[in-house]
Amino acid sequence: MTTKPLPWTPPNTEDVEALPVGTSWDAVRAAPTVGERALELLGEQTGAVIQDKHGPLYWLVAVGTATSWHLRQVRVLTELTDERTYLGVPPISRTEGPGTHWRVPLSADRYLTDAFTLWGALAEADRAELGPVPLGRQTCYRCELPTDEPVIVDVQHGGSGAGRTVYACPRHARTCQQDSVAEAAAMRSVREQGHAR
Repeated sequence: MTTKPLPWTPPNTEDVEALPVGTSWDAVRAAPTVGERALELLGEQTGAVIQDKHGPLYWLVAVGTATSWHLRQVRVLTELTDERTYLGVPPISRTEGPGTHWRVPLSADRYLTDAFTLWGALAEADRAELGPVPLGRQTCYRCELPTDEPVIVDVQHGGSGAGRTVYACPRHARTCQQDSVAEAAAMRSVREQGHAR
C-alpha cells in the first residue's frame, strides 16, 4: 500500500508558527458561531481546518479564490499589495486543544476546501445564526457606531404609525437578549409616547 504524500506540510513540528498567506493557500476566518454551523453543513466536503485558541475557525483555500467575499463575521486572509498577512499554523501533530490546533486534521485527502462550496456553507450559516442580511451600512443601537455587518436584533411596531428596525454590530448582537441598556431605552421610549401602564 502506498501512502499519498501531503501537498503541503507546516514547517514547524514543535509549536504554532506564523506563516504568510497567499503563497501556498489563502485562509478564510469565521467567528465561532458561524464557523461551527458552516463546519457542520460542509461535513465531508471540508478540507483541513485550524481552530485558534479563541475559537475562530480557519479554512485553507486556493490562493485568490475568496478575495471578493463579503459575509458577516467572515474574513478572508490573503496577500495584500502593500503588506504581508500571516496565520498561526500549528504543527501537523497538534489535533486537540487547548490552544491553536487542527480541528480537521491536515492530510493528503483533506487539504484545501473548495471555495465555492465553503462560501455556500458560510452564507447559509450567516443567515441561520445572524438572521436576514440588511442592505448597506447601519448604526449599532448599543455603541452607536456604523457597521458594515449589521444584525437585526429587534423590529419595533409603531401601532398606527411606521415602526423601526433595530440593528447591532456583531459584538453587541450577541448580548442583545440580556442588554439592560436597550430594555431601559425601550421602556423610556414607551413612557414618553404615553403608552406605558
